[in-house]
Amino acid sequence: MNFSTMSNKAILQELGMRIQRSRLTANISQLALARRAGVARKVIQNIESSRSCTLAGLLRILRVLGLLDNLDAFLPEPGPSPIQLARLKGRERQRASVRRRKRMTKEN
Repeated sequence: MNFSTMSNKAILQELGMRIQRSRLTANISQLALARRAGVARKVIQNIESSRSCTLAGLLRILRVLGLLDNLDAFLPEPGPSPIQLARLKGRERQRASVRRRKRMTKEN
């Protein structure tokens, strides 16, 4: 599935359907999932009907459904590029760089 070509609403719809299918495959009711996750049943209903939720609520639900490990595929750990590795000479990057403006001198 190519999420980059989908609207936000379509992505929410797809995620809601996937969570609902996972819940039903595990044979868990919305109420039971909500209780296990420590969220209101309305949170489950909102996600499954393509409405937004908090990230904390989503993480609680994914944890109960056993889907939390899938986040690594969703957002993999970014590693440094080979060019950055050569520049850093084995050290780990500590901060981002900022573009600096040229100073104006009296002659300019």
